[in-house]
Amino acid sequence: MNKWSAVFSLIFLVGIVSGCAGNPKKIKVPKNAAEMEVTFSWDGIKACTHDSPEIQVTNIPEGTVDLRVKLQNLNMPKWNQGGGIVDHDGSGLIPAGFLDIGYNGPCPVRGRNKYEFSVMAENADGVIIGFGKTMRPFPPKK
Repeated sequence: MNKWSAVFSLIFLVGIVSGCAGNPKKIKVPKNAAEMEVTFSWDGIKACTHDSPEIQVTNIPEGTVDLRVKLQNLNMPKWNQGGGIVDHDGSGLIPAGFLDIGYNGPCPVRGRNKYEFSVMAENADGVIIGFGKTMRPFPPKK
């Protein structure tokens, strides 16, 4: 491989890796969105898996069709942890293991990291009408 091929290969590889790890488009939550409460526990969740915990959401506004969930490592905010979209069935419960859109569970490089789940309630038109978030360190203290 000549010098220029190696340089272009390296540039291509860096572009691919940074595209995968980069933070996706930031979602703008309207100021009039209802404030929801989000709770979860890391109990039973192993590091570096695709297993999501059970998440409970309360104060979900009337008219909610979907709950859009996103996990973020607050110690490494540019890393996309993924999430998922859940049909709202009225229970406010997102079952364990239900997140699927590129969901990567907590996988701290060193020590404990702070992870935040944010949940957006969307109406039938895809408008965000509710928002809530909560943070828990991982691994949890024993």
